[in-house]
Order: sequence, then structure tokens, then C-alpha cells
Amino acid sequence: MPSAVHIHTVDLPSQSLTKGHQPTNSLLITQVPRSFFQPVILEALRDYFAVYGEINQWVPLSFFSRIIVVYYNEDSAEQAKCNCDPLIIQPTHATPTTLRVFRADSMPLSSPSSVTSDEHYLKPPPLEKNFLISPPGSPPVGWEPIREDPPNTATLAEDLVTALKKLQLRGKRGSREVLLEPEDGVGVGVYVEDADGYDSDGDGEGDDQEMDWDYGTPSPARLRWKPMPTAMPPMSMTLR
Repeated sequence: MPSAVHIHTVDLPSQSLTKGHQPTNSLLITQVPRSFFQPVILEALRDYFAVYGEINQWVPLSFFSRIIVVYYNEDSAEQAKCNCDPLIIQPTHATPTTLRVFRADSMPLSSPSSVTSDEHYLKPPPLEKNFLISPPGSPPVGWEPIREDPPNTATLAEDLVTALKKLQLRGKRGSREVLLEPEDGVGVGVYVEDADGYDSDGDGEGDDQEMDWDYGTPSPARLRWKPMPTAMPPMSMTLR
């Protein structure tokens, strides 16, 4: 690190302050060597540019070899531009370095309370599509994608609770399944009934009642079910 740094300018023909240029409060210092981004040199440069007016923002960008200077007053920025371009940095026992100062786009002033505001950070773009609904293979004429609703974040959605209640009520009903219902009560009806189901109308025992059952023995439900007796088929008799 150099022990001392001398900053001076080069006398150039006088320039018009704002002739042919848009007024701005920001300057861009370019061609800054990487070794200049040290606290001592940066502080010396800031004090030098602060002579022309109060500085609102001082932003060193070492990766781009640049420094952004934002003044409170546009006249201060224009005066610093005219008097500091080019700017000679003369370290002790080292080769002098020439910096260039250019006008930059005007930037909004920041207050101390707005440094941590979210307005200074990039925001994600608005969520227009969640990609939950695939577009049709052959969209019809005039088809346009619509804004989709986000996924349901509730643990148990209202529609899911309703479906579970309906399923529970359906499970409490009889085990008879209708395959063919006669029209107006006249005709043939086809019903399928689970033979292992309990009859809740007989002795008051419902489907929820549990019965002890040992492995290898007939099921209690099977014992309750009795096959309907059928007649013996006719047999041919031979007379002798």
C-alpha cells in the first residue's frame, strides 16, 4: 500500500456546464485499478469529490473497475465532471494512474432510512401461470391461457372433508349394490349383496362390532351365512 497518494487534475480548455448534455446528479469514475479499492485510497477519492458538493451515494464497484458517485445537487455533479476529467492519481514512488469521469444516468436520492427498504431489491415477476393445467393438444380458435389459482395450502381442504364425509356415510349403508333397477317398480332388478356383511336388523349387532376369530377356523361371518337349500335334480329311473 502506498504511504501517500496525491490527486491532481489536468488543465483542459473550459467546458460548458450543461451545454448539449442532460443534467444529472450521478458520475461514473472509470479505469480504476483493482489495487485502488482499498479503504485509504477510496476515502481519499471520496473526500476529493466531496469538495464539489455533498455526496449522497458512493458506490465502489471493484469487479467493474468503476465507482459511482451520486450528488444531492446536479450542479455539483457537473462541476466535478468538468474539473476532474481526467483525474491523475500519483502514488509515492509509483507510476501515475489516469482516471476518467463520465456523466451517468440520474439516480434517485436515498435516505438513511431507505437503505434497508425492500424497494432497493429486485422483486420476482408476478406469477401469471402455475403450470398446473396443461394446454390442449390442439387449441381451438380463440383459446387463450387463463390465470391459474395457486395450489391449496390447507391441510384438509373443504372439498376433501366433504368427500370424506360422503364416503363415511356411504360406508355405513348396506352392502347391496344395484346393477339393474326396475323402471317404475315393474320389471327385473339385479342386486349384488356382500355375503360377509353383518345384518344390523336381526339382533342389533352392527357392522362396527368386532368378533373374535382364530386363524384356521371358519369365519364368524361365514357361519352366519346359510346357503339356500335347493331341490335335488330329477334322476332317471330304470325299471327291471
